[in-house]
Amino acid sequence: MSAFAILAKLRFLRGTPLDIFGYSAERRIERGLIGDYEALIRELVSALNPANHALAVALARLPERIRGYGHIKDANLAAAKAEEARLIALFRAPPQSALAAE
Repeated sequence: MSAFAILAKLRFLRGTPLDIFGYSAERRIERGLIGDYEALIRELVSALNPANHALAVALARLPERIRGYGHIKDANLAAAKAEEARLIALFRAPPQSALAAE
């Protein structure tokens, strides 16, 4: 039996304390990203309006940029997080029309 066949049969262990690959730093980061994304989506949905729809869509699509393995994925993650910070600041900023009316 090949190594991949053995790993396929042990698939039921994924996400459990017996998942030896789940302890790697990369997997811990990935699990953290899931929670961060869920929180971001909750924030976007709670404040969504026609004026910020495009920003919300851009923020929701950022995880598509986090691809690759090892140092490539790390670089893509850093770039996506920088873009996320920029877009979140724009999303949270008060509308310009409200500022101009004051």
